[in-house]
Amino acid sequence: MNLTFSGREVRDLLVAWVVLGVAFAVFFAGGDPISLLQEGPVSALAVSLLTAGVGFLLHELGHKVVAVHYGQVAEFRADYSMLVLALLSAFLGFIFAAPGAVHHRGMLTERQHGLIALAGPAVNVVLALLFIPLALVVPVGGFLASVANLGVIINLFLAAFNMIPFGPLDGRKVLAWSKVVYAVFTVPTVGVTVLLILG
Repeated sequence: MNLTFSGREVRDLLVAWVVLGVAFAVFFAGGDPISLLQEGPVSALAVSLLTAGVGFLLHELGHKVVAVHYGQVAEFRADYSMLVLALLSAFLGFIFAAPGAVHHRGMLTERQHGLIALAGPAVNVVLALLFIPLALVVPVGGFLASVANLGVIINLFLAAFNMIPFGPLDGRKVLAWSKVVYAVFTVPTVGVTVLLILG
């Protein structure tokens, strides 16, 4: 497997990572930049980059790795208008983040399309599982606790949200390939995510 990155792709990934980091930091502060400044913008941005930012980056790389495995030419392209929307929505107290996508070309079966789509949410679930041990052992209230807890919640949320079978989201392609795989992955992911958010 020849996994390569063009200069444009690296730039788009970095820009999307930083913009999403800022957007989620503002969102975590309730959309209030004054509150963000008072709480410590550097720490808030670091937490956001290590949770939402890393979750996004590895989600997209999951798509790319599986696409390349199936012989595709695959590259991430940022959607700069949607990145602006993510920033603006964060200041309004909610967040709508669709920062771009991995585009690939070549002949694929429906199963391969489904597996490429599933790869991103699956990466987020694995990341959430990796954050759980950290969340269980670090002291409550510190920087690491914020990273661990948000790492679990955000990655599960990203996985669950992307499995909505609508429009360009991953769930539509997975459902078109296999209703069984869709249900086995989506039902527990959405269930645990809802329980964590409500709790």
